[in-house]
Amino acid sequence: MAATNFKCAKCSHTEYEANEFRATGGFLSKIFDVQSRKFTTVICTRCKYTEMYKADSGALGNIFDLFT
Repeated sequence: MAATNFKCAKCSHTEYEANEFRATGGFLSKIFDVQSRKFTTVICTRCKYTEMYKADSGALGNIFDLFT
């Protein structure tokens, strides 16, 4: 994937890969295995330098995590 406004901070390459992951937030969310925090990663395809950004996590995803 290439974006016109992305430029790697380490090698200045312009192609990247974007992914998302969820993580637990606090003590209770760890006990009940609820991933309440959502992050987006942007990875340079040349040097693999990775930037992480906190994303808004929706209430529907949290409810689904609680029941699964």
